[in-house]
Amino acid sequence: MDAVMTDERTGSKLKWLWLAVLVIALDLGTKAMATAMLTYANPVPVMPSFNLTLLHNTGAAFSFLAGAAGWQRWFFVVLAIGVSVALVIWLKTLKLQETWTAIAIALILGGAIGNVYDRIVHGYVVDFLHFYWNDWHFPAFNLADTAITIGAGMMILDMFRKPPGAAAEGSDPQP
Repeated sequence: MDAVMTDERTGSKLKWLWLAVLVIALDLGTKAMATAMLTYANPVPVMPSFNLTLLHNTGAAFSFLAGAAGWQRWFFVVLAIGVSVALVIWLKTLKLQETWTAIAIALILGGAIGNVYDRIVHGYVVDFLHFYWNDWHFPAFNLADTAITIGAGMMILDMFRKPPGAAAEGSDPQP
């Protein structure tokens, strides 16, 4: 009976892996469409301050280390795989009431795997969403980056939602 009770309180959040798979599918699908339909570095205006612009990022966020000699590709692959394994383990250990955290983890996991796929297969990450204002251009990004950012934002918000000590106790606050 103890084993059943443990499974009901932990491990139940692995069901959120479907969200990670959805993020991966949408990310890879939109990257394939962007690659097939856009010309490299040629902006296609969609609306004011937003273009679709196909770009290849060999670095990390905001093209960090993009100019390195090539070692960064495998560094980021190993890093993303390690983080992905840690996220699945974390997801497995969540309690029944930690759905918000499970969704955040699934979004980050899906985004990380979507980008690591690109690094392994292409040697770069496909970016195509390009926002700008006048002469200021935000670095191009993709749906995987969006999922990672939303998941990280959810985790930051979660720190403010829980009263001090609630995370250590593993329970929701009592009114």
